[in-house]
Amino acid sequence: MTKLPNWPYLTPELPPLAGRIKVQPEDFVVEEIPQYPCSGEGTHIYFAVEKTGMTTLDLLRRLSRALGRRERDFGYAGLKDSQAVTRQIMSLEHIEPERIQTLSLSGVKVLWTNRHVNKLKLGHLAGNKFHIRIREIGEAAEALARPCLELLAHRGVPNYFGIQRFGVRGDSWLLGRSIIREEPKEFLDQFCGRPQPNERDMVHRAREAFDRGEYELAAEIWPGFFRDPKRACRILAGKNDAYWRAFSSVDTKLKRLFVSAYQSYLFNELLARRLTDFDRLLPGDLAYKHINGAVFRVEDEQAEQPRVDRFEISPTGPLFGYRMSFPQGQAGKTETELLEAEGLSLDAFRDVKGHKIKGSRRPLRVQMANVDVATGQDALGPFLNLSFDLPSGSYATAVLRELMKDHLLSQSRQDVNAGD
Repeated sequence: MTKLPNWPYLTPELPPLAGRIKVQPEDFVVEEIPQYPCSGEGTHIYFAVEKTGMTTLDLLRRLSRALGRRERDFGYAGLKDSQAVTRQIMSLEHIEPERIQTLSLSGVKVLWTNRHVNKLKLGHLAGNKFHIRIREIGEAAEALARPCLELLAHRGVPNYFGIQRFGVRGDSWLLGRSIIREEPKEFLDQFCGRPQPNERDMVHRAREAFDRGEYELAAEIWPGFFRDPKRACRILAGKNDAYWRAFSSVDTKLKRLFVSAYQSYLFNELLARRLTDFDRLLPGDLAYKHINGAVFRVEDEQAEQPRVDRFEISPTGPLFGYRMSFPQGQAGKTETELLEAEGLSLDAFRDVKGHKIKGSRRPLRVQMANVDVATGQDALGPFLNLSFDLPSGSYATAVLRELMKDHLLSQSRQDVNAGD
Protein backbone atom coordinates (compact mmCIF):
# COMPACT_ATOMS: atom_id res chain seq x y z
CA MET A 1 0.00 0.00 0.00
CA THR A 2 1.31 3.44 -0.90
CA LYS A 3 2.23 5.23 2.28
CA LEU A 4 0.06 8.24 2.98
CA PRO A 5 1.38 11.03 5.22
CA ASN A 6 0.70 10.57 8.91
CA TRP A 7 -1.15 13.86 9.21
CA PRO A 8 -0.81 15.42 12.67
CA TYR A 9 -3.25 14.90 15.53
CA LEU A 10 -5.17 17.63 17.30
CA THR A 11 -4.57 15.76 20.58
CA PRO A 12 -0.92 14.63 20.45
CA GLU A 13 -0.52 15.23 24.18
CA LEU A 14 -3.30 12.77 25.10
CA PRO A 15 -2.35 9.08 25.41
CA PRO A 16 -3.77 6.75 22.75
CA LEU A 17 -6.53 4.24 23.37
CA ALA A 18 -5.31 0.76 22.43
CA GLY A 19 -7.89 -1.55 20.88
CA ARG A 20 -9.37 -3.10 17.72
CA ILE A 21 -12.25 -1.86 15.61
CA LYS A 22 -14.47 -3.92 13.29
CA VAL A 23 -13.66 -7.31 14.74
CA GLN A 24 -17.10 -8.15 13.32
CA PRO A 25 -19.38 -6.00 11.11
CA GLU A 26 -21.81 -5.51 14.01
CA ASP A 27 -19.09 -3.57 15.84
CA PHE A 28 -19.49 -0.68 13.40
CA VAL A 29 -23.07 0.51 12.86
CA VAL A 30 -23.82 3.52 10.65
CA GLU A 31 -27.28 5.03 10.24
CA GLU A 32 -28.03 7.83 7.80
CA ILE A 33 -29.74 11.00 9.05
CA PRO A 34 -32.03 12.17 6.20
CA GLN A 35 -31.86 15.75 5.02
CA TYR A 36 -35.63 16.04 4.76
CA PRO A 37 -38.72 13.94 5.61
CA CYS A 38 -40.72 12.09 2.96
CA SER A 39 -43.85 13.91 1.84
CA GLY A 40 -45.93 10.74 1.88
CA GLU A 41 -47.04 11.20 -1.73
CA GLY A 42 -45.47 11.07 -5.17
CA THR A 43 -44.20 8.49 -7.67
CA HIS A 44 -40.87 7.79 -5.94
CA ILE A 45 -40.72 5.10 -3.27
CA TYR A 46 -38.19 5.83 -0.55
CA PHE A 47 -37.03 2.85 1.47
CA ALA A 48 -34.54 2.28 4.27
CA VAL A 49 -32.41 -0.84 4.17
CA GLU A 50 -30.09 -2.39 6.70
CA LYS A 51 -27.22 -4.23 5.04
CA THR A 52 -24.36 -6.23 6.49
CA GLY A 53 -21.04 -7.02 4.84
CA MET A 54 -21.56 -5.31 1.47
CA THR A 55 -20.89 -1.94 -0.14
CA THR A 56 -23.63 0.33 -1.45
CA LEU A 57 -22.61 -0.58 -5.00
CA ASP A 58 -22.90 -4.28 -4.16
CA LEU A 59 -26.37 -3.57 -2.77
CA LEU A 60 -27.35 -1.71 -5.95
CA ARG A 61 -26.34 -4.66 -8.13
CA ARG A 62 -28.38 -7.07 -6.02
CA LEU A 63 -31.44 -4.80 -5.91
CA SER A 64 -31.21 -4.29 -9.66
CA ARG A 65 -31.28 -8.03 -10.32
CA ALA A 66 -34.02 -8.71 -7.77
CA LEU A 67 -36.35 -5.97 -9.02
CA GLY A 68 -35.49 -6.07 -12.71
CA ARG A 69 -34.46 -2.42 -12.83
CA ARG A 70 -31.31 -0.61 -13.97
CA GLU A 71 -28.81 0.37 -11.28
CA ARG A 72 -29.02 4.01 -12.38
CA ASP A 73 -32.79 3.99 -11.63
CA PHE A 74 -32.05 3.84 -7.90
CA GLY A 75 -31.41 6.94 -5.86
CA TYR A 76 -29.18 7.05 -2.81
CA ALA A 77 -27.68 9.79 -0.67
CA GLY A 78 -24.30 8.34 0.27
CA LEU A 79 -21.90 5.45 -0.27
CA LYS A 80 -21.29 2.99 2.54
CA ASP A 81 -18.54 0.38 2.69
CA SER A 82 -18.77 -3.29 3.47
CA GLN A 83 -17.19 -3.92 6.87
CA ALA A 84 -20.12 -2.57 8.84
CA VAL A 85 -23.84 -2.74 9.48
CA THR A 86 -25.27 0.25 7.65
CA ARG A 87 -28.77 1.66 7.49
CA GLN A 88 -29.29 3.87 4.48
CA ILE A 89 -32.13 5.31 2.46
CA MET A 90 -32.71 4.63 -1.23
CA SER A 91 -35.40 5.51 -3.77
CA LEU A 92 -36.96 3.97 -6.86
CA GLU A 93 -39.71 5.40 -9.06
CA HIS A 94 -42.84 3.66 -10.37
CA ILE A 95 -42.83 0.55 -8.21
CA GLU A 96 -45.31 -0.79 -5.69
CA PRO A 97 -44.01 -0.51 -2.10
CA GLU A 98 -45.04 -4.13 -1.48
CA ARG A 99 -42.45 -5.36 -4.00
CA ILE A 100 -39.72 -3.71 -1.97
CA GLN A 101 -41.17 -4.69 1.40
CA THR A 102 -41.24 -8.37 0.45
CA LEU A 103 -37.66 -8.52 -0.86
CA SER A 104 -35.67 -11.47 0.43
CA LEU A 105 -31.92 -10.90 0.04
CA SER A 106 -29.21 -12.35 2.24
CA GLY A 107 -27.66 -9.67 4.45
CA VAL A 108 -30.37 -7.12 3.54
CA LYS A 109 -33.40 -6.06 5.58
CA VAL A 110 -35.99 -3.51 4.43
CA LEU A 111 -36.88 -1.31 7.42
CA TRP A 112 -39.60 0.96 5.98
CA THR A 113 -41.04 2.45 2.80
CA ASN A 114 -42.63 5.83 2.05
CA ARG A 115 -43.49 8.06 -0.89
CA HIS A 116 -41.86 11.26 -2.09
CA VAL A 117 -42.02 13.57 -5.12
CA ASN A 118 -38.33 13.52 -6.12
CA LYS A 119 -35.57 10.99 -6.65
CA LEU A 120 -33.06 10.79 -3.81
CA LYS A 121 -29.78 12.38 -4.94
CA LEU A 122 -26.21 11.89 -3.81
CA GLY A 123 -25.45 14.33 -1.00
CA HIS A 124 -29.07 14.71 0.17
CA LEU A 125 -28.00 13.64 3.63
CA ALA A 126 -27.81 15.58 6.89
CA GLY A 127 -25.28 13.26 8.47
CA ASN A 128 -24.66 9.84 9.98
CA LYS A 129 -25.14 8.25 13.39
CA PHE A 130 -22.27 6.00 14.46
CA HIS A 131 -22.28 3.23 17.05
CA ILE A 132 -18.78 1.76 17.34
CA ARG A 133 -17.41 -0.96 19.58
CA ILE A 134 -13.68 -0.94 20.25
CA ARG A 135 -12.45 -4.32 21.47
CA GLU A 136 -9.27 -5.66 23.08
CA ILE A 137 -9.21 -2.64 25.38
CA GLY A 138 -7.53 -2.06 28.72
CA GLU A 139 -9.25 -1.35 32.03
CA ALA A 140 -8.68 2.41 31.69
CA ALA A 141 -10.24 2.67 28.22
CA GLU A 142 -13.16 4.89 29.24
CA ALA A 143 -10.92 7.15 31.30
CA LEU A 144 -8.60 7.53 28.30
CA ALA A 145 -11.43 8.23 25.88
CA ARG A 146 -13.34 10.89 27.80
CA PRO A 147 -10.74 13.73 27.79
CA CYS A 148 -10.17 13.28 24.06
CA LEU A 149 -13.89 13.27 23.26
CA GLU A 150 -14.44 16.33 25.45
CA LEU A 151 -11.72 18.25 23.61
CA LEU A 152 -13.12 17.21 20.21
CA ALA A 153 -16.62 18.25 21.31
CA HIS A 154 -15.30 21.63 22.42
CA ARG A 155 -12.90 22.54 19.59
CA GLY A 156 -14.35 20.36 16.82
CA VAL A 157 -13.23 17.26 14.95
CA PRO A 158 -10.48 17.86 12.36
CA ASN A 159 -12.34 17.33 9.08
CA TYR A 160 -9.69 15.09 7.51
CA PHE A 161 -10.74 12.83 4.66
CA GLY A 162 -10.42 9.23 5.85
CA ILE A 163 -7.87 6.85 4.34
CA GLN A 164 -10.67 4.99 2.55
CA ARG A 165 -10.90 8.07 0.30
CA PHE A 166 -7.55 7.10 -1.22
CA GLY A 167 -8.36 3.61 -2.47
CA VAL A 168 -7.30 0.09 -1.54
CA ARG A 169 -3.71 0.76 -2.65
CA GLY A 170 -3.66 4.20 -1.03
CA ASP A 171 -2.57 5.70 -4.36
CA SER A 172 -5.68 7.19 -5.92
CA TRP A 173 -4.42 10.67 -5.06
CA LEU A 174 -1.17 9.97 -6.94
CA LEU A 175 -3.22 8.97 -9.98
CA GLY A 176 -5.24 12.16 -9.63
CA ARG A 177 -2.08 14.23 -9.40
CA SER A 178 -0.70 12.72 -12.60
CA ILE A 179 -4.03 13.53 -14.33
CA ILE A 180 -3.92 17.17 -13.22
CA ARG A 181 -0.25 17.43 -14.22
CA GLU A 182 -1.06 15.80 -17.58
CA GLU A 183 1.50 13.04 -17.12
CA PRO A 184 0.03 10.02 -18.93
CA LYS A 185 3.11 7.80 -18.56
CA GLU A 186 3.29 8.43 -14.81
CA PHE A 187 -0.44 7.70 -14.57
CA LEU A 188 -0.11 4.38 -16.43
CA ASP A 189 2.99 3.35 -14.49
CA GLN A 190 1.05 3.79 -11.24
CA PHE A 191 -2.26 2.45 -12.58
CA CYS A 192 -0.91 -0.68 -14.26
CA GLY A 193 2.44 -1.28 -12.56
CA ARG A 194 4.28 -0.84 -9.24
CA PRO A 195 3.00 -3.98 -7.46
CA GLN A 196 2.44 -3.99 -3.73
CA PRO A 197 2.99 -6.98 -1.41
CA ASN A 198 -0.63 -7.25 -0.25
CA GLU A 199 -2.17 -7.66 -3.73
CA ARG A 200 -3.67 -10.87 -5.06
CA ASP A 201 -1.32 -13.07 -7.08
CA MET A 202 -2.70 -12.40 -10.59
CA VAL A 203 -2.79 -8.65 -10.05
CA HIS A 204 0.73 -8.70 -8.64
CA ARG A 205 2.03 -10.67 -11.64
CA ALA A 206 0.25 -8.40 -14.12
CA ARG A 207 1.85 -5.35 -12.54
CA GLU A 208 5.27 -7.00 -12.59
CA ALA A 209 4.86 -7.80 -16.29
CA PHE A 210 3.87 -4.19 -16.96
CA ASP A 211 6.95 -2.90 -15.14
CA ARG A 212 9.10 -5.14 -17.34
CA GLY A 213 7.48 -3.64 -20.43
CA GLU A 214 5.70 -6.91 -21.30
CA TYR A 215 2.39 -5.19 -22.01
CA GLU A 216 0.77 -8.00 -23.99
CA LEU A 217 1.53 -10.49 -21.21
CA ALA A 218 0.20 -8.05 -18.61
CA ALA A 219 -3.04 -7.69 -20.60
CA GLU A 220 -3.46 -11.47 -20.60
CA ILE A 221 -2.78 -11.82 -16.86
CA TRP A 222 -5.07 -9.05 -15.63
CA PRO A 223 -8.35 -10.61 -14.34
CA GLY A 224 -11.33 -9.90 -16.57
CA PHE A 225 -13.01 -7.43 -14.25
CA PHE A 226 -9.90 -5.18 -14.36
CA ARG A 227 -11.11 -3.88 -17.71
CA ASP A 228 -9.32 -0.54 -17.71
CA PRO A 229 -5.73 -1.70 -17.01
CA LYS A 230 -6.26 -4.66 -19.36
CA ARG A 231 -7.38 -2.32 -22.17
CA ALA A 232 -4.57 0.17 -21.52
CA CYS A 233 -1.98 -2.63 -21.63
CA ARG A 234 -3.29 -3.86 -24.97
CA ILE A 235 -3.03 -0.37 -26.46
CA LEU A 236 0.55 -0.04 -25.26
CA ALA A 237 1.38 -3.49 -26.60
CA GLY A 238 0.45 -2.27 -30.05
CA LYS A 239 2.67 0.80 -29.77
CA ASN A 240 4.80 1.32 -26.69
CA ASP A 241 4.71 5.12 -26.87
CA ALA A 242 0.90 5.37 -27.17
CA TYR A 243 0.60 6.75 -23.66
CA TRP A 244 -2.06 9.36 -24.39
CA ARG A 245 -4.23 6.84 -26.23
CA ALA A 246 -3.91 4.31 -23.41
CA PHE A 247 -4.61 7.03 -20.85
CA SER A 248 -7.70 8.15 -22.78
CA SER A 249 -9.05 4.59 -22.76
CA VAL A 250 -9.45 4.63 -18.95
CA ASP A 251 -13.02 5.24 -17.79
CA THR A 252 -13.79 8.95 -17.40
CA LYS A 253 -15.75 8.48 -14.16
CA LEU A 254 -12.85 6.54 -12.66
CA LYS A 255 -10.40 9.30 -13.54
CA ARG A 256 -12.73 11.85 -11.97
CA LEU A 257 -12.64 9.81 -8.74
CA PHE A 258 -8.85 9.93 -8.85
CA VAL A 259 -8.89 13.71 -9.26
CA SER A 260 -11.33 13.96 -6.35
CA ALA A 261 -8.92 11.90 -4.24
CA TYR A 262 -6.12 14.33 -5.11
CA GLN A 263 -8.33 17.26 -4.06
CA SER A 264 -8.94 15.41 -0.78
CA TYR A 265 -5.22 14.83 -0.29
CA LEU A 266 -4.48 18.53 -0.78
CA PHE A 267 -7.25 19.48 1.65
CA ASN A 268 -5.72 17.18 4.28
CA GLU A 269 -2.32 18.77 3.65
CA LEU A 270 -3.79 22.25 4.17
CA LEU A 271 -5.64 21.18 7.30
CA ALA A 272 -2.40 19.73 8.68
CA ARG A 273 -0.73 23.13 8.17
CA ARG A 274 -3.54 24.93 10.01
CA LEU A 275 -4.39 22.35 12.64
CA THR A 276 -3.07 24.30 15.63
CA ASP A 277 -5.45 27.18 14.82
CA PHE A 278 -8.15 25.38 12.86
CA ASP A 279 -10.75 27.01 15.15
CA ARG A 280 -9.34 30.53 14.71
CA LEU A 281 -10.08 32.84 11.82
CA LEU A 282 -7.13 34.28 9.92
CA PRO A 283 -7.13 37.57 8.00
CA GLY A 284 -8.67 36.96 4.57
CA ASP A 285 -10.33 33.66 5.56
CA LEU A 286 -13.40 32.21 3.89
CA ALA A 287 -15.79 30.97 6.59
CA TYR A 288 -18.41 28.21 6.46
CA LYS A 289 -21.89 28.63 7.99
CA HIS A 290 -22.76 25.30 9.59
CA ILE A 291 -26.50 25.99 9.52
CA ASN A 292 -26.77 26.08 5.71
CA GLY A 293 -23.34 25.43 4.17
CA ALA A 294 -22.92 28.97 2.82
CA VAL A 295 -19.40 30.37 2.55
CA PHE A 296 -18.53 34.06 3.01
CA ARG A 297 -15.39 36.18 3.07
CA VAL A 298 -14.36 37.35 6.52
CA GLU A 299 -13.82 41.11 6.64
CA ASP A 300 -13.09 41.39 10.37
CA GLU A 301 -11.77 38.17 11.91
CA GLN A 302 -11.85 39.51 15.45
CA ALA A 303 -15.52 40.50 15.16
CA GLU A 304 -16.44 37.09 13.68
CA GLN A 305 -14.39 34.94 16.10
CA PRO A 306 -17.19 34.74 18.74
CA ARG A 307 -19.34 33.00 16.11
CA VAL A 308 -16.54 30.48 15.64
CA ASP A 309 -16.41 29.95 19.40
CA ARG A 310 -20.15 29.21 19.36
CA PHE A 311 -19.61 26.78 16.45
CA GLU A 312 -21.85 28.81 14.14
CA ILE A 313 -19.06 29.19 11.59
CA SER A 314 -15.63 27.67 10.90
CA PRO A 315 -12.60 28.44 8.73
CA THR A 316 -12.50 26.54 5.44
CA GLY A 317 -9.91 24.77 3.35
CA PRO A 318 -9.72 24.20 -0.40
CA LEU A 319 -11.05 21.53 -2.68
CA PHE A 320 -8.97 23.10 -5.41
CA GLY A 321 -10.59 23.93 -8.73
CA TYR A 322 -10.54 26.72 -11.31
CA ARG A 323 -13.73 28.35 -9.99
CA MET A 324 -13.00 27.93 -6.29
CA SER A 325 -13.18 31.08 -4.17
CA PHE A 326 -9.67 31.85 -2.96
CA PRO A 327 -8.95 33.39 0.46
CA GLN A 328 -6.88 36.51 0.96
CA GLY A 329 -4.22 37.54 3.45
CA GLN A 330 -2.44 34.91 5.52
CA ALA A 331 -5.07 32.27 4.74
CA GLY A 332 -4.54 32.79 1.02
CA LYS A 333 -0.76 32.74 1.42
CA THR A 334 -0.91 29.30 3.06
CA GLU A 335 -2.99 27.86 0.23
CA THR A 336 -0.81 29.48 -2.45
CA GLU A 337 2.29 27.93 -0.85
CA LEU A 338 0.63 24.51 -0.93
CA LEU A 339 -0.20 24.84 -4.63
CA GLU A 340 3.30 26.07 -5.42
CA ALA A 341 4.81 23.12 -3.56
CA GLU A 342 2.82 20.88 -5.93
CA GLY A 343 3.95 22.90 -8.95
CA LEU A 344 0.36 23.89 -9.77
CA SER A 345 -1.98 26.84 -10.15
CA LEU A 346 -5.78 26.91 -10.16
CA ASP A 347 -5.67 27.02 -13.97
CA ALA A 348 -4.29 23.46 -13.91
CA PHE A 349 -7.80 22.31 -12.92
CA ARG A 350 -9.55 24.16 -15.78
CA ASP A 351 -9.29 21.66 -18.64
CA VAL A 352 -7.72 18.32 -17.81
CA LYS A 353 -8.41 16.30 -20.95
CA GLY A 354 -12.14 16.92 -20.75
CA HIS A 355 -12.37 17.25 -16.94
CA LYS A 356 -13.36 20.70 -15.71
CA ILE A 357 -12.73 20.72 -11.95
CA LYS A 358 -14.65 23.65 -10.47
CA GLY A 359 -13.63 23.16 -6.84
CA SER A 360 -15.30 24.23 -3.60
CA ARG A 361 -14.63 24.97 0.06
CA ARG A 362 -14.82 22.54 3.00
CA PRO A 363 -14.88 23.39 6.73
CA LEU A 364 -11.66 22.60 8.57
CA ARG A 365 -13.66 21.14 11.46
CA VAL A 366 -17.04 19.56 12.15
CA GLN A 367 -19.13 19.27 15.29
CA MET A 368 -19.98 16.02 17.02
CA ALA A 369 -23.46 15.58 18.44
CA ASN A 370 -25.12 13.10 20.81
CA VAL A 371 -21.75 11.88 22.09
CA ASP A 372 -21.81 8.94 24.49
CA VAL A 373 -19.16 6.54 25.73
CA ALA A 374 -19.53 3.50 27.98
CA THR A 375 -17.92 0.12 28.55
CA GLY A 376 -19.69 -3.19 28.08
CA GLN A 377 -19.12 -6.89 27.60
CA ASP A 378 -20.51 -9.63 25.37
CA ALA A 379 -19.53 -13.09 24.20
CA LEU A 380 -16.39 -11.69 22.54
CA GLY A 381 -15.24 -9.95 25.68
CA PRO A 382 -15.11 -6.37 26.99
CA PHE A 383 -15.54 -3.40 24.68
CA LEU A 384 -15.79 0.37 24.70
CA ASN A 385 -18.96 1.60 23.01
CA LEU A 386 -18.84 4.99 21.27
CA SER A 387 -21.89 6.77 19.90
CA PHE A 388 -21.87 10.10 18.07
CA ASP A 389 -23.37 11.94 15.10
CA LEU A 390 -21.36 13.66 12.38
CA PRO A 391 -22.53 15.84 9.48
CA SER A 392 -22.56 14.51 5.93
CA GLY A 393 -19.19 14.23 4.22
CA SER A 394 -17.17 13.78 7.40
CA TYR A 395 -15.51 10.59 8.59
CA ALA A 396 -15.82 8.59 11.79
CA THR A 397 -12.17 7.68 11.35
CA ALA A 398 -11.36 11.35 12.04
CA VAL A 399 -12.66 10.75 15.57
CA LEU A 400 -11.10 7.31 15.93
CA ARG A 401 -7.64 8.43 14.82
CA GLU A 402 -7.60 11.08 17.59
CA LEU A 403 -8.65 8.48 20.16
CA MET A 404 -6.46 5.60 19.01
CA LYS A 405 -3.65 7.33 17.09
CA ASP A 406 -1.03 4.82 15.89
CA HIS A 407 -3.10 1.92 17.22
CA LEU A 408 -5.62 2.71 14.48
CA LEU A 409 -2.94 3.15 11.83
CA SER A 410 -1.39 -0.22 12.66
CA GLN A 411 -4.60 -2.07 11.84
CA SER A 412 -5.32 -3.44 8.40
CA ARG A 413 -6.98 -1.30 5.70
CA GLN A 414 -9.97 -3.62 5.87
CA ASP A 415 -10.45 -2.83 9.55
CA VAL A 416 -10.09 0.91 9.04
CA ASN A 417 -12.20 1.11 5.89
CA ALA A 418 -15.21 2.32 7.83
CA GLY A 419 -18.60 3.17 6.34
CA ASP A 420 -18.60 6.90 6.84
